[in-house]
Amino acid sequence: MPTDPTQFAPAILDLAHKAGTAIMAVYATSFEQRSKQDHSPVTDADEKAEAIILAGLAALAPDIPIVAEEQAARGETPVVTGRRFWLVDPLDGTREFIDRNGEFTVNIALIENGVPVLGVVVAPALGQAWLGHGDRAWRHEGDSVVPIHVRRVPERGAHVLISRNHVDREIAGWIERQPEATRQTVGSSLKFCRIAEGTADLYPRFASISEWDTAAGQAVLEAAGGAVVTWQGERLRYGKPGFRNPGYLARGAA
Repeated sequence: MPTDPTQFAPAILDLAHKAGTAIMAVYATSFEQRSKQDHSPVTDADEKAEAIILAGLAALAPDIPIVAEEQAARGETPVVTGRRFWLVDPLDGTREFIDRNGEFTVNIALIENGVPVLGVVVAPALGQAWLGHGDRAWRHEGDSVVPIHVRRVPERGAHVLISRNHVDREIAGWIERQPEATRQTVGSSLKFCRIAEGTADLYPRFASISEWDTAAGQAVLEAAGGAVVTWQGERLRYGKPGFRNPGYLARGAA
C-alpha cells in the first residue's frame, strides 16, 4: 500500500470518473428521489456511485477506513481517530442533480492528521475534473491537463461564490461589506475548484456542513495556493465528532 498519498492520485481519479459514469447513467433516466432521515434527498445515483467508490477504495487500500455520506446516513461510520482515512461524497449536490443543472460532483479525499492531503473532484455533467495534493493542482478536461493556481484576492471587486441552496441574511450582509464585490451562485464543491483555478476569489459559508462536502475541494484549493479557514481564522480540519464542519471562508491568495 502506498505511504505517499500522491501515489494514490491516478487510481482515485479513475475511480471518481467511474462513479461519475454511473451517475450520468441514472441522470439520463426518469429517476426518482427519496428522503433520508435528515430529510435530505437521495437517489439511485448517490447509492450506485458510493458502491463503486467503496469497492474501489477497499481494493486499493484495504487498511484505510472510509467515511462516506450514504454509509454515514445508515449509522455506519468507522473509528478514524488518529488514523488516515478516506472521506467520500459520492454525489455532492444531489439537489443540483435533481434540478438537472449539471452542477454536481464526485468528491474523494484522503485525510491525514486531520488535514486533506489528496483530493479529487469530478463534475461528470461538465466533463471536468480537478486533482490536488501537496502544492500542486490540475484541471482535467478531455485530454487536456492544465496546472492551476489561485489568483490574489483583490481589495476591491472580489468575485464571491455562494451556494445555490444555502443563501441567508448573514451571507448577504457579509457580501455587502466587501467593496464592489460581485457574486455568483454555484452548486456543490465546484466553488472550491473555481477559486482554485483562479476564476473566483471567495466562498463564504456560515452554516454547519458535513465534512465530506468540503474535504476534496479543500485539498484542491489548498494545493492551488488557497486556504479554507473557520471564521476564527483556523484551518478547517477533519475527523471531528459527527463529521461536521463549522462555517468557513474559502479564499484565493491573501
